[in-house]
Amino acid sequence: MSGHSKWSTIKHTKGLKDAARSSQFTKLAREITMAAKLGDPHPENNARLRLAVLNARKASMPNDNIKRAIDKSQSAGGENYDYVRYEGYGPGAVPVIVEAMTDNPRRTAPEIKNLFAKNGGNLGEMGSVVFMFSQKGVIYYPLSVAKNADEMTEIVLAADADDLETTDEGYIVYTKPETFPAIQKILSDKLGEPEKAGLEWIANNGVDLSDDDSAKLEKLIDALDANDDVQNVFTAA
Repeated sequence: MSGHSKWSTIKHTKGLKDAARSSQFTKLAREITMAAKLGDPHPENNARLRLAVLNARKASMPNDNIKRAIDKSQSAGGENYDYVRYEGYGPGAVPVIVEAMTDNPRRTAPEIKNLFAKNGGNLGEMGSVVFMFSQKGVIYYPLSVAKNADEMTEIVLAADADDLETTDEGYIVYTKPETFPAIQKILSDKLGEPEKAGLEWIANNGVDLSDDDSAKLEKLIDALDANDDVQNVFTAA
């Protein structure tokens, strides 16, 4: 789920192999469980849970799995995870942000550090690269939801979103983090469910990489994505 590649993220998710898909379902289930545990277990009353369920369905997660994840949140005791952010540099000195959800940060931290080290990177201290990014709500829609870019612009402006990017593959809507849930619901009511939506770290300035460093960065991202605790990876490349 690397956030550096926009629409390629969606394509990658849809093309997951069975083993990778199982790992992805585990991560999605954790987010659903925690969203339900920390708020209302009914998606219509819990914006975070509603989004988690949306992303699970877009990843073709079975409804039974979604229901079990929600039910698990109501179990006595139950699972509990901490959100942790790791920051560092990948090959070519590209800034990298890793978001994880873990039941044991003391286990996860050295695992992430080791993955950076093995793949040409270097894990830094908290705050070492986050200032190079801005967190934004990001909502992806296919081109088919509007007649043209002008119509989509009118819809986005009416929803009070911050910006709209039109690509050959679709529309990308940007919001402030605090207005993201409300705008995402407005657009869903108007246009239907998006291809993908969530809070992402967007680099303020991109870093150009050589072909060699770009290949090494992809290898690092794949290694991080394979870790069960890692939820998202964002880079400035």
